[in-house]
Amino acid sequence: MDSQTRHALKQDKFVHATQESVGWIAENRAALLRYSIPTVVLIVLAIVAGVLYTRRTSAAEALVGQGIDVYSTALLPPGAPAQAGAYASAANRARAATKLFQQVVDQYGSLPVASRAHYFLGLADEDLGNNAAAETELKKAAEAWDGNLSSLANYALAGLYHQTGRDAQAIALYQQLGAGKGTTAVPTYSAELALADLYNTDGKKDQAKALWAKIKDADKAGAAGEIAAQKLPTQN
Repeated sequence: MDSQTRHALKQDKFVHATQESVGWIAENRAALLRYSIPTVVLIVLAIVAGVLYTRRTSAAEALVGQGIDVYSTALLPPGAPAQAGAYASAANRARAATKLFQQVVDQYGSLPVASRAHYFLGLADEDLGNNAAAETELKKAAEAWDGNLSSLANYALAGLYHQTGRDAQAIALYQQLGAGKGTTAVPTYSAELALADLYNTDGKKDQAKALWAKIKDADKAGAAGEIAAQKLPTQN
């Protein structure tokens, strides 16, 4: 069979296959539309949902940022004249920041960024002496999927437990944070140093000394080891 004949046969097969395909589409147009339109609608809805989620997240992030700016504003020196955007006390600053963080929780509570608002609400409530509210907010932040944020919340919660006379709970949290579960935000040594200080405050001198010695030996060239070494000589 010569090449011209083979080419002609291929063309005939292509035309025939195309005709059959076009015929099948024509016969099944209704079915195709019935199944393809919902798919297109779902794709469009997914895109719209993604855009809305991004916009809401950006708005929430901006609001959290404003709250953090307020919360981290330096306090006016005693006796200094009032200034716009400045605060004479930590309580006044906390009240102003709380409004912004609460707005995030109220409007964007379903978004992951709301966990950060809960964390700062907890800190602000603690500044205001609202310990029960602070505990509630910090516990919510501790449930965040973000390990750094969760560890920060638990670290702050341990400090709150200590301040409110619940040292057993504080010790448990510090031990949890220091048991090889350190994060960038709360390294293992930070939790262990806090735990050693708590032991020392509670009169558990031997436990404090043992923990400082452990940190000193494990982090000989680091800041934590240096801090532990400085504390050890005072323990007899």
